[in-house]
Amino acid sequence: MQAFLTLVRRELAGHFLSMRGYVIMAGVQLLLGASLCITLEALNQKPFDMPLTEKMPNTGFFWLILLLVAPVITMRTFAHERASGTLETLLTTPVSDWAVVLAKFTGAWVFFLLTWLPALATPFILTRYASGMGDVDPGPLASLAIGITLLGGFLMAVGCFASSLTRSQIIAAMTSFAISTGMFLIGFIAVIRPPWMGDQSALFSHLSMLEHMGDFASGVVDTRHVVFYTSLTGLFLYFTHKVVSFRRWR
Repeated sequence: MQAFLTLVRRELAGHFLSMRGYVIMAGVQLLLGASLCITLEALNQKPFDMPLTEKMPNTGFFWLILLLVAPVITMRTFAHERASGTLETLLTTPVSDWAVVLAKFTGAWVFFLLTWLPALATPFILTRYASGMGDVDPGPLASLAIGITLLGGFLMAVGCFASSLTRSQIIAAMTSFAISTGMFLIGFIAVIRPPWMGDQSALFSHLSMLEHMGDFASGVVDTRHVVFYTSLTGLFLYFTHKVVSFRRWR
């Protein structure tokens, strides 16, 4: 356990002891602020039929942030280690492959959550300074936070897997973005529902990130959504472990 915590601190230090981490956090806050301004401008023109916390996940900026930030955070987890030659040294230490994989995943996941943490204050700031805003319902806000946490874990696992495949951080980021975007676009098939789909629409609906996040944003914490994201996260972490194990014994 001590070795695992040491590796997690090492991963977090890689973000906070350089400008890279602060630039990522500033970029996320900039995009979130732009999304909020656009949403409020639309709200001034026409009232929404849903709470603001439920409307935000339906904006393009929300998904743009998720799909772009995850590869940027995770692209260096294994690729940087391989490029600098320190991965071989790390794997020869008395630390299991699972400890290395989980530590890098945990470090990336914690940093991802820290970049989103200031967004929790947005509804309370609007309630304080915007006229006509009702009280914040903590239920949907908490469930939305759970949804972002689970989705972030899945995206971090995908990014770690992509980073373990190559020594190029750019290729790792592109691979992670392609996989994540592909999973996101699958959800639109369930929305379009072409005539040939038939009963398969239920399958694509279950794979839809939009529908999962829509339930979380409305205050519904469905165990099916939780199992869906935790299963995918575990699957990609397993793939990452297999890649790391192969490189250890190659």
